[in-house]
Order: sequence, then structure tokens, then C-alpha cells
Amino acid sequence: MQFLYRPENHFNLANLFTMVNISAGLIATYMISQNSFTAAIAFAWIGGAFDIFDGKIARKFNLSNEFGVQLDSFADFLSFVLVPVFLIFQAVYVAHLEGFWFLIASATSIYYVISGLRRLIHFNISTHAGEVEKYFVGVPTPLGAILLWFVYLAAAYTLIAPVIVIFLMILIGWLLNSNVKVRHP
Repeated sequence: MQFLYRPENHFNLANLFTMVNISAGLIATYMISQNSFTAAIAFAWIGGAFDIFDGKIARKFNLSNEFGVQLDSFADFLSFVLVPVFLIFQAVYVAHLEGFWFLIASATSIYYVISGLRRLIHFNISTHAGEVEKYFVGVPTPLGAILLWFVYLAAAYTLIAPVIVIFLMILIGWLLNSNVKVRHP
């Protein structure tokens, strides 16, 4: 079992946790496609839990490497960008919008995906394996996903209209690449 603690091993313990995050994100995507939104959210949160622990394990056992950084960003893109956008698209936009507003919602979804991808790429090219800053510049994608879950819940309980969801998604997408400082946990 020593291979689990070798940083050069692509299947070390930290990366295995990241792969569980990816698996949970894929299952969440499937659940959304089946309109099983509660199950999708549960799997997304499972992925989020594994995302928290993969970094802690990598730092504790000195398993950080460039492969792990790239793998983690891919997992973040799937679980914290694509899954929440797809959830809102299916549960809110497809279910409640049509015509002009549906087109705007579609463009907004694409904007958010590109914003999340840009943030993750920028993070990858400006961060070294094992390095942890005191603050994130811009809202990290996991926090963006949490904000989108709150937006989804507000729409699901009809506390806000679908058109408001569009504007909130634009705002959160902008925050991903803003100069807002967010303390690293």
C-alpha cells in the first residue's frame, strides 16, 4: 500500500479522493439528466466533501504534484462549474423559460461555464504544486457552486423568479474572476 503515499504515483491517496469527486460529479450529471435533482445535489455535495479532503491529504502526506493540480482542476470544473450550471439549466431555465429569456438563460449558462473554466486555468498557470495562498483572488469555484445552490434553492421554493436567477448567475460568474479576496480555509 506504499504506492498510495508516493507523490509521483498518479493513483496516490490524494488523487484517488479527487477521482471520487469526479465520479460523484459524473453521477450528479446523470441524475440531472433524469430530472432527479435531489439525488444530483446529494452527489454534488459528496464530490465537494472529497474535494476538501484531497487537498488536505495531499498537504499532510506531501503528495502534491503537477498531475494532482491538473486533476483537481478538472474535478472542480466538473463538480463546481458544470454540475450546478446544468442543474439550474434543467430545473429552472428549461422548466420555466421560453423564447427570448430562454436564449438569454442559455447564453448566461455558457458565460458562467467559460468564467469558471477561465478561473481554473488561471489558477493552474499561476500556482505551483503544494503552494497554498492565504487568500484567493476571486471567488473559488467551490464557493461559486455553493452560491449557485442557494440560487437554485431560492428558485425551487419560488422565492425568486427565473429571470432573477439569470442575473445572479451572471453576478456569481463575474465574481469568479474578480479582485474580491476570499480567505483560504
